[in-house]
Amino acid sequence: MIIAIIRPNKLSSVKTALSENGFTGITVIPVKGCGSQRGTVERYRGSEYVIDLLDKVEVKVVVSDVNLEKAIKIIIDNAKTGEFGDGKIFVLNVEEAIRIRTNDKGQAALEAEVLH
Repeated sequence: MIIAIIRPNKLSSVKTALSENGFTGITVIPVKGCGSQRGTVERYRGSEYVIDLLDKVEVKVVVSDVNLEKAIKIIIDNAKTGEFGDGKIFVLNVEEAIRIRTNDKGQAALEAEVLH
């Protein structure tokens, strides 16, 4: 499983690029967080406020080992701005995948189904 924490404005290009390359199953969750970017200072009516938890998007994609590096490259190529706050990618092992409707397991559960 790839978990990518990216800028919200990069979600559309990451999602499109993944889909165009056959990675159709993704989960997207709005999140807040901080890293080396450490937030910003905003001013409102003469007062300063530290906003240290910034809006990000968590994208989860489960891929086979064979497609792992390809999916990571797609995410990096489409999420990278070169500035602080571009995000992070984490890779976790998935013990099993099961498609609920058909009970398909393993690779069969990850492959896109043909809709009729």
